[in-house]
Amino acid sequence: MPTRTGKRLTIWITDHVHEKLQLAADIVGKTTNQFVVQAALEKAGKVIESESTIVLTRRESLRILELMENPPPMNEKLRKLMADYNKN
Repeated sequence: MPTRTGKRLTIWITDHVHEKLQLAADIVGKTTNQFVVQAALEKAGKVIESESTIVLTRRESLRILELMENPPPMNEKLRKLMADYNKN
């Protein structure tokens, strides 16, 4: 018997939900488990991407580029923060 690796995920669903998932899995030629895992991974990827991506307008992105190329002079508060950071 092959050794299984990974974790088990157990969920309770209604008959209606199971029938719908089974039908969709049958249509694409996968088991219900394969279908659910693939769908969950796709959704997880979208959630992670949307939470780790910042969308800027053209104006905002041009402003950031301008600030990167021509940063404003450091004020005293920033100098202190930089000095504290460099100590660590």
